[in-house]
Amino acid sequence: MARQKRTSKVLERAVRRAAGIDSIDPNIDLGNGLTLSAFSTLIERMRAKENVYNSALSNLDKLYREMLETECELGDMAEHMLMAVATRYGKSSVEYGMAGGAPKNQRSKRLRGESPVPVPAE
Repeated sequence: MARQKRTSKVLERAVRRAAGIDSIDPNIDLGNGLTLSAFSTLIERMRAKENVYNSALSNLDKLYREMLETECELGDMAEHMLMAVATRYGKSSVEYGMAGGAPKNQRSKRLRGESPVPVPAE
């Protein structure tokens, strides 16, 4: 599932506010650095940061999907490797156990309801 992209309500409100202030006076200076030009610059900086963030999320989603595909390939190949060892050496061989399989002659045969570990008699 793709990560949720971010939208900023503050950015949307600022854009509307800048449009309203621009209709009052495009060169307005309210003192203390509060100019429409500075406001517009900050709006664009926020828009750029939001775009970079959302692009990074998309790239992360892509990397995650690629990683899951590779993980699936790895699991399949690991299983095939074990089956190939079983084919070459047999499922009861030491080599099969060394490759990570449970040798056939060492598997416990459990009946329904029977505990895998024997209970010591008193």
